[in-house]
Amino acid sequence: MRVALVFPPFYHPAMYNLPPLGLINLGTGLKQAGHEPHLVDLVLAIRSGALPVDAGLYRAAVRLILATEPELVAFSAQCTTYPAVVQLARQLKAAVPALKIAVGGHNASFLDRETLARFPEFDAVVRGEGEATVPELVAAWAAGAEPATVAGVTWRRDREIVVNPDRELLADLDALPLPDYALAPPLAAYREACGLPRAIAILEAGRGCPHRCVYCSESVLWRRRTRTFAVARVVDEMRVLRERHGAECFLLAYDQFTADRRYVEAFCRQVTAAGLNAVPWYCISRLDTVDADLLAQMRAAGCESMCYGIDSGSPRTLAFIDKRIDREILFERVRRTTALGMVPTLSFVIGFPEEERADLDATLELALWCGIQGNVNPLLQLPTVLPGTELYRRYRDRLVRGVDTYFALGLEFAGGARLPEDEALIAGAPELFASFYNLPCPGLPLPELHRLAEGFPLVVTLFPKSFLLLCRALGAAPSVLFADFDAWQQQAAGRGPLSAPRCFAHFPDFARARLATRPADGDWGHLAEVLDYEVHALAVARFAKGEKPGNIDLQRLDEWPLRRPANVRVAAFRFDLPAIVADLGRGVAAPRYPQTPSRLVFRQDGAQLEVAAIDAFGFELLARSDGATPLAGLAAALRQDHGAGRAPAAFLGDCRAAVRQLAELDLLEPGTGISSEEGR
Repeated sequence: MRVALVFPPFYHPAMYNLPPLGLINLGTGLKQAGHEPHLVDLVLAIRSGALPVDAGLYRAAVRLILATEPELVAFSAQCTTYPAVVQLARQLKAAVPALKIAVGGHNASFLDRETLARFPEFDAVVRGEGEATVPELVAAWAAGAEPATVAGVTWRRDREIVVNPDRELLADLDALPLPDYALAPPLAAYREACGLPRAIAILEAGRGCPHRCVYCSESVLWRRRTRTFAVARVVDEMRVLRERHGAECFLLAYDQFTADRRYVEAFCRQVTAAGLNAVPWYCISRLDTVDADLLAQMRAAGCESMCYGIDSGSPRTLAFIDKRIDREILFERVRRTTALGMVPTLSFVIGFPEEERADLDATLELALWCGIQGNVNPLLQLPTVLPGTELYRRYRDRLVRGVDTYFALGLEFAGGARLPEDEALIAGAPELFASFYNLPCPGLPLPELHRLAEGFPLVVTLFPKSFLLLCRALGAAPSVLFADFDAWQQQAAGRGPLSAPRCFAHFPDFARARLATRPADGDWGHLAEVLDYEVHALAVARFAKGEKPGNIDLQRLDEWPLRRPANVRVAAFRFDLPAIVADLGRGVAAPRYPQTPSRLVFRQDGAQLEVAAIDAFGFELLARSDGATPLAGLAAALRQDHGAGRAPAAFLGDCRAAVRQLAELDLLEPGTGISSEEGR
């Protein structure tokens, strides 16, 4: 049977897409069973320009699907793409009435009866795991029979909707064949279409989740069970993807990857033994299942990033979610992760239907404290009401249309807006398209929550220390201070959402202006310098260098000008900034410090920021290295303050030695008119 496996259309400029692993798995099984699967990735078609993003998108997509001459069209649908799947099914059925159409995925699995009752275009819903179900369903239809004995299927018999018994979860995931990536376009096609720096492949390490978070449908779909693929199989799949398909990065799809320490340790050993530890990979982790040793093993095996689901800083909200977080463990794990050079994504959720403003602010403050620990990627979302979840069961009668959350984006096919037919579909069936709706929150109106979710992560990324201290100095809650800053930046830069350039350009002036309104009582005198510290750190980050500066030939040093590389800055402070930063890292935000001067050098090396104390002589030598003054001139200028009692020639020798040390630390390079090659 000819089967079109369709990945529905979706487009958002800030998001990228990868080969649809679920459909590749289904296609692999169908191919082995003697059928003829054709994968139609409409997301890639949009990205590559084969599918127009306009009012004619669905008609053009139907032509692409029908070009495979299918006898069955099977859609993989999630909450965001469910309206698009319905639109395509309608047009396909109108064009070819005899065509069989099936749909699977989370939304369909939990709303199987409702989907078939409301949309006659669908002939069947595949519930849950599809690798065994889909080949049996296809075999039945290929033989002209009803799928009456196919477990895990809800189907239509004339006007009757038949719900077959659930299918047992696969007992042994390793019994599944390796995904046949030849069914999909090359990984390079996705890299080029999405403008990615490397080709990324998804592979499964396991399935399931045992936890009961009220907003998550993953654990419900997998019946709160967990299963893993054998480590050897996962590593073998990585090798195949690397050698045959050009994978340059891996996403490990499994929410509980670090739940079993022995599994992760075995994975790290085998990845390293296979020589794959040079290929970066990303995983999902829990804070309470990793420690310093395990993180170090993961980093050595190639782990580049991971996601920690933190959710909330409010004990009341965590109880509502049915989740537990230990703040001390949280900070220690984030600090350890970033110290190893990994950039963790930290996921927070604000706006649950029982949250008051104090709950929201507790989460925002926790996000700031996390940002202080190191280089993190904060993700702040509003809750999405997903079918199958406890949140859906308890609150589906309170759904309202307000703002588009993360899981409502991607169907903007009409000049940045959704097509009228999609809007009508969503408006007519809230229970089926709940992810496009919101739940009112007592703590803040939805538009304000949305602006927080969009903009506050930028504050956490760029200015976590000074924003937190400014909250303390002014006695302002984070949500209040953010609203104040958001209004300020819009007045300064024009109406529009907060962006990274806007945040960098306007927060320092905002903070200084608000700080100036405080009484001169001596408290928080160090705050302005903490702000300067963050500004210097951000300034050098813009010029991060992957290569070492040119070497300096000391034989010709006296006649050459010297300069600091663009990724190096020096700054002097009235307060002991390293001590203040260390206190913040420990969770201490003291209102007062003695004035103890400090001199610091900031250097960005790739993704890592290095900040070190430097003595007065080294500080002034670096500060005066402007790319125009030779060493002899620098020595003459520095001798009065730093060469007392030293003969000019002897002090020049001291300066040469200092330059050698600074150059070895990549803090100096040949100046104007001197190429790196000349300096070797």
